Amino acid sequence: MYWDAKIVKPLSDYRIYVEVEDGRKGIFDMKPYLERGVFRELKDVHYFNQVGILFGAVTWPNEQDIAPETLLSEMLPPESANA
Repeated sequence: MYWDAKIVKPLSDYRIYVEVEDGRKGIFDMKPYLERGVFRELKDVHYFNQVGILFGAVTWPNEQDIAPETLLSEMLPPESANA
């Protein structure tokens, strides 16, 4: 689908770089989610860096994932990676 993630890379400060099938790319900041339920586990940087893609969704090994609509609506331009 057009919203499927095709590339995801962990960045510093709990951010991830994402490229989507339709060509969009950007930075998603996970910090606002780190105190919420299952996302607390992502505060462990080693675990956070295990981010991957499963069936087009951004996920972590213990089944945390980001809803595609959230990812796309909150992604910032790639230039924000240097901010």
